[in-house]
Amino acid sequence: MASFKDTLPPDLFDQTTLVSLASTLAILATAYLLSLSALDRATPGSHRFLFIWHAFDALIHFTLEGSFLYHCFFSWIPLSSVSNPHALAPTAHNFLGFTSRAYGPQAGGDNPFAQLWMVYAKADRRWAGADLSVISLELLTVFVAGPLACYICYGIAKKDPRTNIWMIVIATMELYGGFITFCPEWLTANHNLDTSNFMYKWVYLVFFNMLWVFIPLYAVWVAVKDINDAFVVRANAVEGRKTK
Repeated sequence: MASFKDTLPPDLFDQTTLVSLASTLAILATAYLLSLSALDRATPGSHRFLFIWHAFDALIHFTLEGSFLYHCFFSWIPLSSVSNPHALAPTAHNFLGFTSRAYGPQAGGDNPFAQLWMVYAKADRRWAGADLSVISLELLTVFVAGPLACYICYGIAKKDPRTNIWMIVIATMELYGGFITFCPEWLTANHNLDTSNFMYKWVYLVFFNMLWVFIPLYAVWVAVKDINDAFVVRANAVEGRKTK
């Protein structure tokens, strides 16, 4: 009878995996340091947390997801050079006008960012190749959500109450994007997902992706609460004018 250890992939905790996980922690540490320099001590804890989150969010979008897009558009190998093309993650038919190329991190060779995405692709195969749905979402994520997250950090630092509106916008984008990413897999019995071990299922697929569910929901709650408080103040002001 095989032991639990025997069922785990031999490369589950290899150097590339550990470096990839460490890079995420480094991005989080950078976001925290940015909060120390950008926010004053009077900043409420909820806004401090959301500043760190949106700084982390922007850095993830620009560095990691930006690198994914780079490899989807600029890294490729000819299918004729691969002995078993079926072993590759799929590239959409006629992607960028070619039918004889395989695109994505799988074609990135020893590039560190390509290797990072190949680690994640062990859990979700789509991230090794050029999946049109994923690429379409990431284009919006990198070029719209990333800059918007930076703008939200600026608004929080400046104590601009209008930042609440943009927090709701980006939270809606994140929630919608997460649903569109995983709904196709739910409808096809998780065809591209590997949930055979704890790391792939609970760390890569559940933990990392659920961050972009629960924290955006929290951001919406904070923003809506602040907006409702503003309506109460306005209503009280109108009532006060009526009684004069």
